[in-house]
Amino acid sequence: MPHRRRSGRAWVSGRDDAEAGGSGTGPDAAELGGALGERATLVQFSSAFCAPCRATRRVLDEVAAMVPGVAHIEIDAEARLDLVRALGILKTPTVLVLDAHGREVRRAAGQPRRADVIAALGKAV
Repeated sequence: MPHRRRSGRAWVSGRDDAEAGGSGTGPDAAELGGALGERATLVQFSSAFCAPCRATRRVLDEVAAMVPGVAHIEIDAEARLDLVRALGILKTPTVLVLDAHGREVRRAAGQPRRADVIAALGKAV
């Protein structure tokens, strides 16, 4: 039987309070370098020579344009190693879904499908 590559990435629940430093909140707009969305924010960690990062950017831009109140912020992982370490980002692209208060509700590593991003947003809004 031929090996079939699984499409999409598994979205996992956001980190609990202990993992997030006990505060119960995620990064704020100043830490992320952009304004949070009114309903949710898609935070993408990328690196310069990452082809899946470019494709992920297009998908997240499309979703943010489709869903009112959703913002997309892309962060250069190499330039923001402090934030990468604080949030436990292990590879690029990694996408975090933040709710309206900036709390992480979902995350996925790898290039996501548009339908999966929309479904993950359902947990945040």
